[in-house]
Amino acid sequence: MTRDIGRRRLLGTAGGVAGGAALTAVLAACGSNTGRNGKGSGPALSQWYHQYGEPGTEQAVKRYAAAYDKARVSVQWRPGDYDRQTAAALLTDSGPDVFEVNGPKLDQIKGGQVVDLTAEIESAKGDFNQSVLAPKIWQDKVWAIPQTMDTQLLFYRKSMLKAAGVEPPRSVDELVEAARTLTARHRKDKVKGLFLGNDGGAAVLGGTPLFAAGLSLITEDGKVGFDDPAAARVLGKVRQLYADESLLLGAPTDWSDPAAFVQGLTAMQWSGLWALPQVKKALGDDFGVLPFPKDGAGQPAVPVGAYGSAVSARSKHREEARAYVKWLWVDGTDKQEDFALSYGFHIPARTSLAKKAKQLREGAAADAVSYATEYGHAEPLLWTTPSSTAYQDALNRVIKGGANPESELKGVVRKVEAELQRAKTK
Repeated sequence: MTRDIGRRRLLGTAGGVAGGAALTAVLAACGSNTGRNGKGSGPALSQWYHQYGEPGTEQAVKRYAAAYDKARVSVQWRPGDYDRQTAAALLTDSGPDVFEVNGPKLDQIKGGQVVDLTAEIESAKGDFNQSVLAPKIWQDKVWAIPQTMDTQLLFYRKSMLKAAGVEPPRSVDELVEAARTLTARHRKDKVKGLFLGNDGGAAVLGGTPLFAAGLSLITEDGKVGFDDPAAARVLGKVRQLYADESLLLGAPTDWSDPAAFVQGLTAMQWSGLWALPQVKKALGDDFGVLPFPKDGAGQPAVPVGAYGSAVSARSKHREEARAYVKWLWVDGTDKQEDFALSYGFHIPARTSLAKKAKQLREGAAADAVSYATEYGHAEPLLWTTPSSTAYQDALNRVIKGGANPESELKGVVRKVEAELQRAKTK
């Protein structure tokens, strides 16, 4: 499954939105209704999902919908640019009643395009992973309910580290040194110490190094969270990995696929929790997982993300749609666990479900849940697409081009400050 059609997509890229001029074309390009109506009485509700690549997921969500007896729910599977499709559809009367969203975005909330779901989640709000719930809250109201949680981790090959006399890295300095040592140890076999993706990590790491340095993208009071010397320092260390030629580049598949790791092309790889079953099948117990190591006075960092279920403000059946979302993603704990673990490998968004799921109780899976719970961070609601693009471009110039981290970050800070000001005045 590629990132473009899988749950992991929200952890790898920033989605775009459709402009008004593209509205007609986007809707015309949308897939047809491939769902089926539920057997319940009451109004007909339309529910949208992006196209998951995991076998069985589409059948599962249709089965959930068919089991609801208070409305006739029709599931639509939406191939293509889902974020663009939903952004366009929310501006019309022909969009979905219920839809999943990587957000919603602040403009959609402030524009009155989505419905407040605070009352629906209230009974279980404290049980949801707070890191993935936070970006769905604006002005103390919840605008989408997390469906399941994805996370990224550092996989390491125990036997390779042991042979090189290297301990699993607990700091960024140790990560740099471990990658350098492992590369030197396995130079004859052309094995690299670390794989962060074929671009050296610029696309996938995002703000994770900043969190590892004790910083953030946006502070809780709505200011730039990385206007600090520690930001340039940690990005300089990430650049050192590239400069040392310790990184695997040009692998047959990118970071989201563990092929490079299981085939022995690298001793360590940054990838997603979804890769764990494949790694375990290939390597048995000869691997472990870690969060991104801390830097300086910071702490380990684990990026997390969750699609949420939202209700369109243009729905003619808003109350019935809200009741359905509550039934499915708040009350339906059996469906939440099934959705997270039966068609892939993810963490239920409800903390209590993550703790009791048998697939997540032991070994690396249990470690991953613990790391995501303790060190998880998600992109904040105020982190806009322009801010993300400016930061990613700067990170790419630092890692691959050797640009000065301090001067690059100054430009990003100015861009983010302008975006934050725009959000306040719009």
